[in-house]
Amino acid sequence: MLRFTSIARQFANRVLTRHPNLSTSAEAVSAAPARRTQRRAPAALEVTPAAAERIRYLLSQKNPRPAGVRIGLRTRGCNGMAYTLNYAQEGSKFDEKVSIEGADVYIDPRALMHIVGTKMDFLDNDLVSEFVFHNPNAKGTCGCGESFNV
Repeated sequence: MLRFTSIARQFANRVLTRHPNLSTSAEAVSAAPARRTQRRAPAALEVTPAAAERIRYLLSQKNPRPAGVRIGLRTRGCNGMAYTLNYAQEGSKFDEKVSIEGADVYIDPRALMHIVGTKMDFLDNDLVSEFVFHNPNAKGTCGCGESFNV
């Protein structure tokens, strides 16, 4: 082992004498570019303010108050998959949690790859009162809008 370190030291000295621009000094190390700061990853699900308000309302009506709602997928409908929404007493350690304005949404890990990038909205008018999902990954939907495929 001792012989190897002395050979490595000799090699480094030769390289430094042949290439004077190379340096092992503290100035060269401190002149290295600073590391990039990691930017925050976007949320797996975008929840609109209308959907967040409705989730908060639904959670406030339930006794005991759940921790949030869990979004999952089921195989059903005429086009393959449909969204499911259930109350969640607590999130599991593998759930993806999205919080907006006090409304916590937990995403089932099995559904996460199909939900990434989806926008969750809530519509309330004379005809319907429902959560609507705008999924950019969906390749097709059925006529009634209940199911989709990827």
